[in-house]
Order: sequence, then structure tokens, then C-alpha cells
Amino acid sequence: MEAVAEGLWGLADYHEQKGEIGKAVKCLEAICQSQVSFFPIVEVKTRLRIATLLLQHSHNVNHAKSHLERSQLLLKSIPSCFDLKFRAYSLLSQCYHLVGAIPPQKQILHKALDLTASAGNEITVKLWSCNFNSQLANALIIEGDYQNSISALQCGFLCATQICYPELQMFFATSILHVHLMQWNDENLVTAAVNKCDEIWESIEPEKRQYCLGLLFYNELLHIFYRLRICDYKNASQHLDKLDAAMKADLQQTQHVQELTRELDALNHSLSRSDLPYRERSALSEKHAQLQERLQSMSSLSYSTGKEYLEPAYFGNIRRTCGDKLVLAPSPIDGEWLPKSAVYALVDLMVVIIGRPKGLFKECGKRIQSGMQIIKEELVKLGITDGVREVNLQHSAIWMAGVYLMVLMQFLENKVALELTRSEFVEAQEALVQMKNWFMRFPTILQACESIIELLRGQYAHSVGCYSEAAFHYIEAAKLTESKSMQSICQVYAAVSLICIGDAESSTQALDLIGPVYRMMDSFVGVREKTSVLFAYGLLLMKQHDLQEARNRLARGLQLTHNNLGNLQLVAQYLTILGSLALALHDTTQAREILRSSLTLAKKLFDIPTQIWVLSVLTNLYQELGERGSEMENFEYQRKKVEDLQKRLADAHSSIHHIELIDKVKFEVHQFHELDFKRANAGSSMRVELDIPESVGISAPLPSFSSSRLVDLDTGGRRGKRKI
Repeated sequence: MEAVAEGLWGLADYHEQKGEIGKAVKCLEAICQSQVSFFPIVEVKTRLRIATLLLQHSHNVNHAKSHLERSQLLLKSIPSCFDLKFRAYSLLSQCYHLVGAIPPQKQILHKALDLTASAGNEITVKLWSCNFNSQLANALIIEGDYQNSISALQCGFLCATQICYPELQMFFATSILHVHLMQWNDENLVTAAVNKCDEIWESIEPEKRQYCLGLLFYNELLHIFYRLRICDYKNASQHLDKLDAAMKADLQQTQHVQELTRELDALNHSLSRSDLPYRERSALSEKHAQLQERLQSMSSLSYSTGKEYLEPAYFGNIRRTCGDKLVLAPSPIDGEWLPKSAVYALVDLMVVIIGRPKGLFKECGKRIQSGMQIIKEELVKLGITDGVREVNLQHSAIWMAGVYLMVLMQFLENKVALELTRSEFVEAQEALVQMKNWFMRFPTILQACESIIELLRGQYAHSVGCYSEAAFHYIEAAKLTESKSMQSICQVYAAVSLICIGDAESSTQALDLIGPVYRMMDSFVGVREKTSVLFAYGLLLMKQHDLQEARNRLARGLQLTHNNLGNLQLVAQYLTILGSLALALHDTTQAREILRSSLTLAKKLFDIPTQIWVLSVLTNLYQELGERGSEMENFEYQRKKVEDLQKRLADAHSSIHHIELIDKVKFEVHQFHELDFKRANAGSSMRVELDIPESVGISAPLPSFSSSRLVDLDTGGRRGKRKI
């Protein structure tokens, strides 16, 4: 009967290679359903193979799970066969992971770890222990149990150390850093984790690092997230340059492999001709061998499992070739972080997040377009086409859909901010409406985006001069998030909008919002909240005619912004207020210098409202100095800019989306209560984070928000002073 099993296995291989997965499964199930009994080990191997095929090529997780549970029962009667037992545990854990059954997944993994503890100290056993600790860490992250997740990863790191495997140590070190970035309880712990990654990466021999492309992307992206979180944009840019270069090199190699493959296919076609002359056949055969050797050497630059069919790294999706993966660790961990397309999209997103505050709009526009194109193609592969809602999703596709949708929303968020910065209000409307539509279709998966959408509605309303509506949406955004940082940013933005309304009551409300944030501004990681609240407080003090105190606060905020954030729009706005203050204090020399710098930055950003603001102050300056020619020239340029802005505002106000976006009403969402979105919504996995298959979750930092837009700044009017 073993010969029969071998034959059916071979036939299943044949059908799988042809892409006939249904036929391959039928061949294998014939063994399980046979009236004649096979040896238990034959049935176990067959069921493991069926489960793997189902997980790789379908959404039929429950069918795969039943085969694996039957395999476990059979394995109980077999004394050794540790490798098969480990594989069954691993695949069954992944099934539970896909259906969101976290408690049974943890139970299975604990049993698996108990088995590794009693199975000896061979390297293969240690590798399986690494596999199970990695999966356990992921399960614990889904439940929000950060501390035990780190403990599991530290156990995996210890196993990797015991077998002297630095690449595997790096896998666990980066995963530990990842959890610290998500939790961020102690900045010293995060910094120590960053340093540990650097130390281990340097310990890997340079010639071996070329085989660790997945680890390179993972490590560099985590470093960028860390640098962005602490507002160290300079070092973040250095890591991004390295990452972008690696991505472009990999794209070139992938393209080269595709060209060689096409050439090889053409040679195969030529060699299949029966009438080919001997000499020509010999030459083509030699060329064929050379091409095969080149392809083999190029494809060897990644971990090779040798037993790929037993260990799926990616579920509920089309099967991908080895070259389409960025593997983090060797078999049996095969710890792929995200599909290569998702990683590429993240690189594009990082380019946008770091480049947009610098005014690199052309490059940012290209990256937004390319990143969104990648994501939409992957969503189509997951079955997410026009009209599909989360209620229609296969359960096993929810997690990966969530990853792509969250990244897509961050691209759109940055597009809204970019378009508002350069006064393209209609373009911003369209991107914001797209965000709303995606949110309405996937409200559970994108629940975290509701606050971001409200914040962007506030930014849009402020940009088009609807300050009362802007303040409303900022306050609503603050109510919809648990993040203290996000709440503070929203309160500061609301305060700026209230200040722009200009009456005494609004200024009082603004002070009530700024005060609590100002008192706690030193408690935040980085300086983003601090620079925002110093800006708002300085503006308020200027409104109250406490000019010297305003100047002190604003000078401090400008220095922090320039040194840490590099946000040119915020720098321009700081400079404009400081120029106004210098003029009010009759320091005309400094006022002229500051305002010219501000105007240069505003022009670079195509920021028309800030240009008009600067020009209006410059007009006052020239009047005071009696420079009639400069005054008239400046006023004429200002008039043209005002006309341009008014036209853009008229286009925005006449759009069908305008009222909907500024209306003081939250978007009504129909929740699909009958759907079990435990996997998509469990713990913190879908906040602003992206999980890692067979590893741990990733916390993508919120992109830095565009600074508040200030139009028609009124420095007149006397109001009572009230200090924070």
C-alpha cells in the first residue's frame, strides 16, 4: 500500500504544479478515505499535506483544521515522529490564528513548547521551539499582553543564542523592539532594544547579510518608526535612504529574474523542436544550462526551506513565489513579516511621511500614487472590489485586508494634508471622501480611522475658513481616540481655530483647551505636541497683546520645530508670527529678515494662505518704513494671491462634498454586528498597527499632521489677558 500512497502523492505533486489544486486535494483525500488502511504515519503525512494546500490556496480553514486535528489523534499513538508532531502543532496553531480563536491557539502552542522541552537539544528541536515562541508572542500581542509576548520572544532569542544563530537572534531582537514600539512604557527600554538590534546586525558577517533582505527591511522600518516617534527626522531619513536603495535594487533584480525566466522559456520552446540540428541543439543546451545556473544563483539570496509545501507563511491568498517573499527567518519559522508588496508600500509611505513636511511634494505625489496602486491590486486579489464590504469578507482574509486598508488610509491621510498645504482644496476633498467611503465599507477594521477622518475634516474646514466647524470636528476627533498625544493635537488645533474666530468667548475657550496640554507638554515622547502647543499659546498671547511673552514662547517653539521636525509649513507660520511681533515691537530690520524667510518657505510649499498672511505683514512693514514702491509692488502681488485663493475657495465651496465634510455631524456608520470580527479587532492589532504573520504586531506611527492653517490673522482688538 505504500506504493499506492507514493503514487498518489506524486500525482498530487503533478496537479499542484499545474495549478489544479482541487485535483491535488482529491488525490490526497483518496488515501484518507480508502477502505484499505494505510500506516498511521502515511495518513498523517497526507493530512498535513492536504491542510497545507488548503491554507495556501483557499479560505477553507475549518477543513484544514479538521485534517490537522485528526493528525494529532493519530500521532498520539506514535511514540517519536517529533518533526511531524511539531508540524501538526504549528499548522493547527495557524488555523486557530486565522479564525481568531486565540485561547485554543495559546493552548496548542504551550503543548508544543512542552514537547520541545522533552524532545532533546538537537538544532531542529531548538528551531521548532523558536517557531512556537514566535507564534505565541503573536497570539499574546493580539490579546494586548505585551509583557508575556516579550517573555516568549526572549525565550526564542535564548534558543537562537544556544545554537549560535545570529540571523535568528536578529529575528527575535527586531520582534522584541517591535513590541516595545507598540507598548512604549519606558523610553529607556525602547532605546535598549534599538541598540540590541544594531549590535546583533553588526555581528552578522557582511557576506551573510545579503541573504537577510527580509530582516534588513524589517529592522530599518522599525528604526524609522522609532526615529519618527522621537521626532528625530534626520536619522530617520538616513535609514529611509538605505531602505529605499535596497527596495530599488531588489526591484531591479526581480525584473532581471523575470527577463531571464522569459529567455529560458523561449529556449525550452526551441529545444522542444524535434527537427533541431545537432549543433544548434548543443549550443542552445549550453546556453540553457548557463541561464539556469544564473537563475539559481540569483534565487539563492534568500532562506530556502527545501520543504516549502509543509510550511505556509501566508494564508487566505494566492500562492506566491519565493521571490515574492521577504522571509525573516529559516524553516521551520519561515517568519515572513508582510508580503513584499505591503513592505514596498510601507517604504513609499515612509518617503511620503518624511518628505511631505520638507515640501518634497513631487516625490511624495509619485509615492502616494505608486503605494496606493500596489495596495489596490492586492485588495483585488483578496476579493475586495467595488461594492465589497467587510460583511462579505472571508474570515481568513480579514487580517491581511486590515493591513492593506490601514496603509491605504494613511496614504490618503497624507494626500489630504499635502493637498491642503498647497491649497488644492478640491483635491483634498476627493481624498477625504475616499477615506470616508472606505471607512463606511469597513467600519470595524478601520475603526481607528474614525478619529483621523474627523481630524482631517477639521483641517479641511479650517483651510477653507470655516473655523467654528473646524473646532467642532477637532473636538469630536479628540473624543474618538484613547491616545493622549492625538487628543492633545486635536485640542491644540481646535484652539487655533477658535482663536481665528476672533471673539472674546472663543479666545477663552481656546485658552481652556491649550492650558491642560501646555502643562503636560514635557510628558510626551518627542516634541510634536510641544511645538504645536507653543505655537497656539504664542498666537493667543499675541492676540492678548502680551507681545514679549508671546515672542519668548514662539522663539522656543521655532527652535524645536527647526531642529527636530523640519516641518517647513510650521516653520513658515512661526516665522510669520515672529515677524509680526518684531514689527509690533518696532524692530523693522529683524521683521524684514524674518518675513522674507517665511515668504520663501511659503512659496516653496505653494501655501497661498501663509503667503497672503506674510505679504499683508510686509505691506504694513513697508508702510511704516515709508517704502512706497515696495509697498505698492507687494500689495499688487498680495492682491493676485488673494484672487487666486478666492477662486480656489469658491471651487471648494461649490463642490458637492463641501457641506458634507464641514457639517457638524459625524458620519453615520452601519455596523455589521452579526460578523465576528474578533480577529480583526482584538486587542490592539487593528489600531494603527499591522500584525506580522508568525511573529508579532507592528505599530505604525501616526504620520505627522500638517500644521494648522491660519487665514486672516487679526492682531487687533483688546482682550483680557489670562495666563496658563
